[in-house]
Formats: sequence, structure tokens, C-alpha cells
Amino acid sequence: MNIQVVRPGELGDSERARWRELQKADPSLDNPFLSVEFAVAMDRLRDYVRVAVVSDGSGIKGFFPYERHSFGIGKPLGGFLTTCHGLISAPELKLDAKALLRACKLSVFDFDHLVAGQPTFAPYEQDVRPAPVMDFTSGFEAWIEQVKVNSPKNLKTVRYKERKLGREQGELRFEWASADPEVMRTLLAWKSDQYRRTGRVDRFAQPWIVELTDMMHAENSSDFAGVLTMLYAGDVPVAGHFGLRTATTLVGWFPAYDTEYARYSPGIVHHLQMAEAAAKSGLHMVDMGKGGKEYKDWLKSGVLYVAEGRISRPSATAAVHWVGRTPFNKARTIVMDRPSLYKAADRVLKGFGRVRTSMQQQEPSNAVVKEPTGAR
Repeated sequence: MNIQVVRPGELGDSERARWRELQKADPSLDNPFLSVEFAVAMDRLRDYVRVAVVSDGSGIKGFFPYERHSFGIGKPLGGFLTTCHGLISAPELKLDAKALLRACKLSVFDFDHLVAGQPTFAPYEQDVRPAPVMDFTSGFEAWIEQVKVNSPKNLKTVRYKERKLGREQGELRFEWASADPEVMRTLLAWKSDQYRRTGRVDRFAQPWIVELTDMMHAENSSDFAGVLTMLYAGDVPVAGHFGLRTATTLVGWFPAYDTEYARYSPGIVHHLQMAEAAAKSGLHMVDMGKGGKEYKDWLKSGVLYVAEGRISRPSATAAVHWVGRTPFNKARTIVMDRPSLYKAADRVLKGFGRVRTSMQQQEPSNAVVKEPTGAR
């Protein structure tokens, strides 16, 4: 096998077509974060994005998109922003993983959402986790029946709140695939507020991530698109979501809602309406991603599997990386695995978020005093 490393933007039309061909041929690769369009977009915004093109005498056999950071530290494409990564190839392709790292000039590659079972990486999988999905291959009605089986009480409660929201705030309207940039700005503002309230890092404080979402919002082909949805009560937006899709799968990415309407559980109401709209549009599945929220358990009608693990070549960099990352990864897995620990951690972060917000609200009165003479 020959391995050539290039930037995704350097791929020609025939190479991009081959990428799409390999992706469509394997159902386990049916995820927009594995699409060539996402890799090219990331390459426009980040200097460290690369793709290894694997070929033999008969042609291209696979693509391995990744990020190469300082000291040869390798990370999945998109890192913390994405919920799926891996090798885009025929299912049976098996490479020497350490030889692949050597060709990519990587000392270590740490993964946590890898397509499970890929022969190249399977020996290095340390854990495999389920990612719940809403499966519409048997139709929307079959899916909603499964939700009733999973948790009839929750579904009944959400439907009640849905009707109450419509009665008290205005007739509900759901918009699928909005092209309006102002709707996107509204959603991202809600999401930034959520990050701050819950003690998380505000991803949209980084301009390149905002630019990425704008680029993805502009994508609209049969094989790849950004899908912006919004639920309205009357003319007022109350909950929305922005995600990416292939021809058949939508992946959850950025859901958020207006906290003024929190008593109506607008986020879950939105998810039910989004599921119906996705099924009507011809999609087969909504991938909700692994871990996190309880609502995923009662909305799911199937699971996919993603793997966590690490590959390294002997080096001082790999040793230092192991010391810094492995204990953290194990602790995170333990927390995500146990609902009681997850809820406790979530409460701590929300408490931190409230304290930080309170401190920020007090800052303006002091900031004026410290402003230097002549500042504008």
C-alpha cells in the first residue's frame, strides 16, 4: 500500500468522487462528519488538517482524515466538535495502524468516536459505546410506537406540553431546512447562553467555529447538507437545531431553545417534530450521539457503536501524552456511564455557570474605573 498525505482541499474531483463512492458503499460510514465536504471545510479554516490517501496499483483504497498538532499529536478531524471519525474505505481494508501513523508523521492518535470494528483500528479499541439513533426505516409511525413502548409517560407528558405551548403562546409551526442566516444567529445565541449557564466553554466564542457553521449551513447537495430547523409558537422562535446530513442520515449537533419557554420543554417538543419532518424528507435515521442525556434513551429505536482507544509509536511525546490524557479519558467514561455521576457533574457545572454569570454581570461597573486615559 502507498500512503500519500495531502490537505483535503488538494484532492481533485476524481479523488472526491472516490471518497463518496467508498462512503456510500459501507452503511457504517453513513455519517456527514465522515464526508469529504466536511473535511474540505475544516481544511479551509484550520492549518493542521490532513488526509492520508491510501492506494495500491489498482487505485485508491481509502482516506484517513485527521488533525496533526504540535509534536506529532494526532486528533480526529473536528476533534471535540464531532461525533464520528474513522477510515473511509472498503470494510475489509486492514492497514498496519502504526505504519499509518508513521506515514502521517504522528506519534500518537487518540480517538473516542471511531466507527467501531474497523480492522485497522480494532486491536486498539479500549472501549465500545452505543450511540442511540432514531430509526425511520420502517416509517415514522413505527418509530413513534417504539417511543411509546420505551416511555409512555414521557411521551404523554411532552405531547401535553406541546398542546399547552400552542394554546398559550400561539399556533405551533415547524420549519425544516431554513436558509435564513438570522434564524441561525438566534440558535447560536441560545446555544452560547446554554454553554455559559451550564459552566461549559462557549464554543461560539471562537470565530472559526461560527464560520464553520455558516459554511455548513450554505452546503446543500443530495449527498451532504447543513439542516437548520426551528419551532415557532405563533411568530416567535422557541427551539431549534442545526445538524449535518448525508443522503439518509441526520446527525445531531447544536440543539438549543429559548429559556423563557422552558416550562413547556420546547427542546423535546422540537425533537419530536424534527423526527417527523426528517422522516417525511426521506431520511432514514437521526444519530443522537453517544452518552449524555436521558431523553435519548426513550427516543431511540436503535443504536450504532463507536469506539474509544489510542494508538502510539514509541516516543517521549507519546509517553507525555499518555500521562496527560489517559486518566482523564477513563474518568470521563466512568462519569458518562453512570447517570447519578453524570447528574452530579452536571449540577456542579451549572452551579459554576451561575457563579460566573453573576460575576460577569458585576464587571461593567468596575471596568470603567480601570479604563486607561485616551482609550476608545
